[in-house]
Order: sequence, then C-alpha cells, then structure tokens
Amino acid sequence: MRFRAWLLKWGVSLWPPLLGAGIRVEQLDSDFKFARVRMKLRWFNQNHMGKHFGGSLYAMTDPFYVLMVSERLGRDYVVWDKTASIDYLKPGDSTVWAEFRLPQGFIDKVKANTKNGAKYLPEFDVLIKNSSGDVVARVKRTIYIRRKQSLLKPQAAPEKKQGQTMDSAIS
Repeated sequence: MRFRAWLLKWGVSLWPPLLGAGIRVEQLDSDFKFARVRMKLRWFNQNHMGKHFGGSLYAMTDPFYVLMVSERLGRDYVVWDKTASIDYLKPGDSTVWAEFRLPQGFIDKVKANTKNGAKYLPEFDVLIKNSSGDVVARVKRTIYIRRKQSLLKPQAAPEKKQGQTMDSAIS
C-alpha cells in the first residue's frame, strides 16, 4: 500500500474539489476496505431551492472506490473511473453521508479476472443518505481495472518464414 489511511483521509478532505463543497472524510479504515464521507448543508453547497446541490452529492462519491482499490492492489494495477450515473430520489435538506465498502474476496476476484491482462469493470452502488436515514440519491459507479502491461509475460514474436519481410508501420 502506498499511503497510510490517515494521511489519505486528510489529503482527500483537503483536496480543493471536495473541500470547496464541504465534503469531509469521516472514516477511512487502515485496510482501505471501508470509508464514510459526510457533507453538511451549507450556503456554499446548496442550490437555488436551499437543498444540496446535485453536483456536490455526485462529487461525494467520486474518488473513493478508485482510491480504495488502488491502495489495496498496489502499483501493479491501473485503476480509473470509467462511468457513473446518479439518480436523485429526494431533496437533501440536512447533513448527508455516503459509505463505501469493498466486499469480501473482491481483491482476489480482481486478480483472477485481470491475470492475463484483461480489463475488469466492477460496478458499485453508493447510497447517499440524510440524517433520518432516508436515501437522497443512488450513484452507480463503474471502475476500470487492468494489470499493468509491463508486468505481463511477454508474448513470443511471430516467426518469419524464409524470404518473408515484416511490414513496417512507417512508410
């Protein structure tokens, strides 16, 4: 693992896009299997109706699965956000929370699905809940995971037949 959880927790909380929206990391477990973030309703993160701005709700979920999976897998893997969508279910009119969990056996599943250089695209559902426990929004996130190509066993070069030349991409 590249970072200590407490350092990443504070670094992400101070990252300008999250800091500016008032998003705080409340918990990030040292094994990077669980995180919880909070956003209080403030004048700078509400819309014209006095409710949580949708972009801030969306931003609450942005970096966490990529960071958690990256830290669990280490430097041998490429991990990126691929797609995400949000379904707004109820106006956010109080403090909201989102929790992120990596399921038991997830890392083993990633390694099995990417061992030959294949990409793996797991989906995660994130529920954003208010202080009453009601779901305010549901975010579906897909991340891209692939083992770095430099770590895969090199493929044997195709054999040339006698008198045959290889085509060049440069002409």
